[in-house]
Amino acid sequence: MPVPHDIPAETELWNAYAASAFDAEAEPSFCWTQYAGHGPGSELLGSPDSVLEVGCGTGRALAYLAQRGVKATGVDLSPRMVELAGERWAPLGVRIEQAEVLDWLATDTSMYDAVYSIFGAAWFTDPSRLFPLVHEHLVPGGVFVFSQPPAIPGAYGPQGMYKGGFAGKAMFTYRYSYKPTVWERLLLRAGFATAEAWVVEAPQAGYIGTLVVRARA
Repeated sequence: MPVPHDIPAETELWNAYAASAFDAEAEPSFCWTQYAGHGPGSELLGSPDSVLEVGCGTGRALAYLAQRGVKATGVDLSPRMVELAGERWAPLGVRIEQAEVLDWLATDTSMYDAVYSIFGAAWFTDPSRLFPLVHEHLVPGGVFVFSQPPAIPGAYGPQGMYKGGFAGKAMFTYRYSYKPTVWERLLLRAGFATAEAWVVEAPQAGYIGTLVVRARA
């Protein structure tokens, strides 16, 4: 069931995240998992000429692709993150827009070979609204790939998340968690021709793995 996202409040949350997460000295990199150098890489996108990252955060993945000749566009809710990442990666040709992703996709007229999200907007946006919009922006045969932590067993659907623990100002958002088979079903329902979801095991036994989902238009 949809939950009522408070976009101004979430913008404040992600601005606060930007202050702690952005590292001006960090180099371009591309990794689907939360473990550096672990798991699949950008090959899951195929060989795109153009990409869109939804919830692009620090922009390091966009910069990695831009260095390889890909036309790289990102959209992020945080004005502060867009300012920092946009300035950092503009020399590589990266374009980053500030907007709420559903609003932006509803008005954007561009088409992309690949759309992706790494612990980004695909985790924090109602899939029943996001997936059809992503599908509309993919060229025939284009791919949509996203990653995030797998669902905690028994906890499915929208999950509330506070920022920074349980002390201080109540800043929160919602993230969406489902079993792999449910993600696949949601994508097929949105019009994708194929969909597959799997969990990449962590490099150390007992650690949290990474859900990876890939669909083709």
